[in-house]
Amino acid sequence: MAQMPKRVKHRKSQRGRIKGNASRGNKVVFGDFGLQTLEGGWIKAQTIEAGRIAAQQYIRGEGRLYIRIFPHKSITSTPLETRMGKGKGEPEHWVATVKPATILFELGGVTEEQAKVCFSRLAHKLPVKTRMVQRRTA
Repeated sequence: MAQMPKRVKHRKSQRGRIKGNASRGNKVVFGDFGLQTLEGGWIKAQTIEAGRIAAQQYIRGEGRLYIRIFPHKSITSTPLETRMGKGKGEPEHWVATVKPATILFELGGVTEEQAKVCFSRLAHKLPVKTRMVQRRTA
């Protein structure tokens, strides 16, 4: 089942703009390897779930997968072949807004080769360009 918030203050949200790079959520914190975005965009809840399933099937309980994004934003649309006017459409799906440099997924307890293969399978499902990053040891 795709993720969505339990409650929201407002059912319908404005589109907004994605400006600048991520200053929060841009470091690998929980695992050893992370999948980082190189561009901004919206990632659907269904896409996050598809990525989670692809990664879980590959690691098969060996390592641990961490999802660092959550779909908070509702996207509305009016039905096809509807005349103009009559207000804003109904919420259709939920998306996570990501800026460049946001960490999307993290993996722990796996080797670098396994992480590379897992993230490449996962990246094929995502609508943004990504790269694999490693945890900094400082």
